[in-house]
Amino acid sequence: MSEAAQGTRAGRGFRTLLVSIALCYLVVFSAFPLVYNVIISFQEIDLFSLADLRKPFVGLANYRALFARPEVWPILWNTVLFVTLSIVFQVSIGFLLAMFFLQEFPGAGYIRGLFLAGWIVPGLVVGAIWKWILAGDFGVLNYALTTLHLSSTKIFWLSDPKIALYAVILVNIWLGVPFNMMLLSVGLAAIPKDIYEAAAIDGAGPIMRFARITLPLMRASMGAVISLGIIFTLHQFDLIAALTQGGPSESSNVAQFWSWQLSFQTYEIGQGATISVLVILLVVVVAVLYVRSTRLEQAA
Repeated sequence: MSEAAQGTRAGRGFRTLLVSIALCYLVVFSAFPLVYNVIISFQEIDLFSLADLRKPFVGLANYRALFARPEVWPILWNTVLFVTLSIVFQVSIGFLLAMFFLQEFPGAGYIRGLFLAGWIVPGLVVGAIWKWILAGDFGVLNYALTTLHLSSTKIFWLSDPKIALYAVILVNIWLGVPFNMMLLSVGLAAIPKDIYEAAAIDGAGPIMRFARITLPLMRASMGAVISLGIIFTLHQFDLIAALTQGGPSESSNVAQFWSWQLSFQTYEIGQGATISVLVILLVVVVAVLYVRSTRLEQAA
């Protein structure tokens, strides 16, 4: 066998080894926990039976018990509100910033980098910083509002049941805007400038160019960004853990955090897994839509 053939075979063997390692990693750390989570959602598991190898199979009892709880519908509504408002404002503000930073002006790259710096900070750190900003007695935001005479009383952003969820949504919007801006900037930069120049020659104004050129050509990118945003928001756990712990009185609790509470605080592990399964199903649906939007973007 020639040296070239031996080198090719050795290269294939090395690539096979790398792929095998990656597959083993996915099976051990992704596929197995996912499948096991689905299995225990059909079993009766508590703190006492957790170590047993054989656990009682209860079918859909966990699902029925979960939806019989009085707090399930308020928490699901909080989840819908949390995801919807976060995505609407993250995408809208991110899109406006992406269009703004397409303009050429001194320092644009540095300012864009500052926006991205907030996104790479861990969620628990962001939550700790914003908890100090939103503190009712000594928070920076309340101090600014009273100093500017915009509020005469202290606002307890994180301990008032009427506004705690919206405070968490505000922080999540702040955290997600740079990611949306970055992805949408790539989509905007891919639009040929010749199209805008031709439209301007034909007499189309800025609004007409935005409505007839920018929005249609950004449709696939927007779909991908929205899909990713929904997936990331459904996985958002750090901010709620750092800011409110789902309180007060479950007013800022959402499905993903409630799953952790049931599993690791009250040890109702079967019902905690049930919530996770429902969230996973929703993530799978959104992921399918994301893959479809990506294909449309590539085809365009």
